[in-house]
Amino acid sequence: MPVVVPGGVDVKLEGRIVTVKGPKGQLARTFHENMSIAREDGKITVTRADDSKQNRALHGLTRTLIANMVTGVTTGFTKDLEISGTGYRAVLQGKKLQLALGFSHPIEIDPPAGITFTVETPQKLKVSGVDKEVVGEIAAKIRGLRVPDPYKAKGVKYAGEYIRRKAGKAGKVGAAAGKV
Repeated sequence: MPVVVPGGVDVKLEGRIVTVKGPKGQLARTFHENMSIAREDGKITVTRADDSKQNRALHGLTRTLIANMVTGVTTGFTKDLEISGTGYRAVLQGKKLQLALGFSHPIEIDPPAGITFTVETPQKLKVSGVDKEVVGEIAAKIRGLRVPDPYKAKGVKYAGEYIRRKAGKAGKVGAAAGKV
């Protein structure tokens, strides 16, 4: 399945290195030597050397990575995060993201190159950028600072993520209460 290159996007193929330049930025990636990448009539096609198991897996991966590069430089990627809990909040200070997540100190996160933070409300924030891999990684690191607990669901979660809740302590019954 070829990757369609929209107008305004420049794709350079230099051996195994693919560079995609668009209105939102530029991405470059080196691909496996068994994959041959060609550009023809505004489309990028990926072909494999043979039908071995590894080459079949790399074929789909390579095609998807190139498609994500093209999408990233045209529209970009975002991950929405929600913060729940008393006193838990996010504040933007310049480009830095400052999080209050119930620790004795606020946590400051510097955005890497190409990543921007947007705080819509103190409980909702967005991580956006051109590289899908880096956006997902930064969002996962923020979520990993305070993963939602299963009892009160306090913490940082992805927007739309379902947290399985647990009941908590059951009442005291018979021998468990010390009666013999």
